[in-house]
Amino acid sequence: MKRSLALACAAVALAAGTGSAAAQTKFDLTIGGDAYFQGGFVDQKGDAGLRSFEARNRFRFTLTPSAKADNGLEYGARLRVRSDTSATSNGARNLGNDRAYIFAKGFFGTVQAGTINGLSDEYGFIGPNIEGIAGGADNGTLDFLSGSAIYDVGVAGRATNFRNLHSGDIATRVVYLTPQFAGFQGGVAYAPRNDNNNNSISRSKYVSAGTYQSSFHDVVELGGIYSREIGPVALEASAFYEFGDAAKSSAAGPNYKDLSSWNVAANVGFAGFKVGAMYRNAGKSGYQSGVTTSGADNQETWIVGANYTLGPVILAVNYQSYKDAGAVVSDRLNSKLDLYQAGVTYTVAPGLTAGLEYSYFKAKDNDLVAPDRNDKGSIVMLDTRLAF
Repeated sequence: MKRSLALACAAVALAAGTGSAAAQTKFDLTIGGDAYFQGGFVDQKGDAGLRSFEARNRFRFTLTPSAKADNGLEYGARLRVRSDTSATSNGARNLGNDRAYIFAKGFFGTVQAGTINGLSDEYGFIGPNIEGIAGGADNGTLDFLSGSAIYDVGVAGRATNFRNLHSGDIATRVVYLTPQFAGFQGGVAYAPRNDNNNNSISRSKYVSAGTYQSSFHDVVELGGIYSREIGPVALEASAFYEFGDAAKSSAAGPNYKDLSSWNVAANVGFAGFKVGAMYRNAGKSGYQSGVTTSGADNQETWIVGANYTLGPVILAVNYQSYKDAGAVVSDRLNSKLDLYQAGVTYTVAPGLTAGLEYSYFKAKDNDLVAPDRNDKGSIVMLDTRLAF
């Protein structure tokens, strides 16, 4: 039923809009992209064997060939290529892609088909401090804890996922977006599997056994956004729900709880100030049935933030709270992480920004053993970005 709903919306909309679409003889090619350089200084309790300073960079460029038919139908494809985020040595430098899809757009809305992230990851709000604003949750600050137990196998690594639980997975999807009306736009997306993309075909129902499952099939996400200015006030809101079937380790293997994740967010802007919040609840999605302690909570994330823009300068503060649904080994309670952030971003020139961010975190992971279970510390990060 859920698979039919998503695919039917896309098919009907596309069929209604194509008609006799006589194409132009040429395509326009739009090239864009972005890059950043980040340097982070970490003062952390659980830093045994680790250096205090590290730096990293990312480069992405987007190619979009597109055309417009005589009947008004816009169509084309999009490819986003990026430097491989898993490269760790001189011999491991590679290029990969996280977007590769075709699209059609008309009076019926927009249809996308191919490798693309889910709706809440692509369109949902997470508070006022989006990626690129120093002092926000989406800048990958916690990644500088890499190498420590609290990040590599602990709660800090999981806290970097704060939209719908598997909306950020790079997967082959079919997406339908409604036309915009009075600031509203809705959508529905379907993925055969959340962990399969590009030219790969994976029909298996089974994956490796474990106490937690991150593979789901027949994944559907639906919801919408609202964005509008009413006089001097800017309003933004979004709400999305994601669900799917959990994979099993074998026909007679353990059962895992199906995917069920939802989030809501809202922002208000006025006279240079912007405040907002986001909440995500993923229940016990992916946990092995009968293993999670009976008194455990749901997987939850809160984000509350504010910023003030004064000319080329943005001042921002942010708070994020994350907790899981309980330890999956033995009778322990849920793990938690609190992240406090403040930052300043300066626009040096159009498309070029420099930011300075301070973050303090405190974490407790009940899946780990002492001395790695409790960790806290500070991260100072310089973030320079280019968008073109």
